[in-house]
Amino acid sequence: MFIKKLLSVSLILLSITVIGEVFAHAVVTDHTLKIESPKVNEAKNVELTFNSKIELGLSQVFLVSKGDNHTLLKIREGIKQGNVIVEIPPLAPGEYALRYKIFAADGHLTEDFIHFSVTP
Repeated sequence: MFIKKLLSVSLILLSITVIGEVFAHAVVTDHTLKIESPKVNEAKNVELTFNSKIELGLSQVFLVSKGDNHTLLKIREGIKQGNVIVEIPPLAPGEYALRYKIFAADGHLTEDFIHFSVTP
């Protein structure tokens, strides 16, 4: 009897854990633009850190500039799991955003913006 109850409780706890992971999304937990914005006319690599593993081949990051112009940027894997390196080209002074469409390893799509400024 005790074993049956223990097994039932174990299965319930296991189910809750699995359900929590199945419905996870890739959320940015950190990025290097918080530390330093790009300098005028200098290329910069920006690191985005996500809370889950990323399917890089299915993900995209765009540079959004004045007039809602979108430019697809090159991305690559970072050193740690969940890190994405974004290659930002040299930019003129102004307001910009990174618009990312990131697929988590579990297949969920996350879309969001990170706004930043380039000042002289």
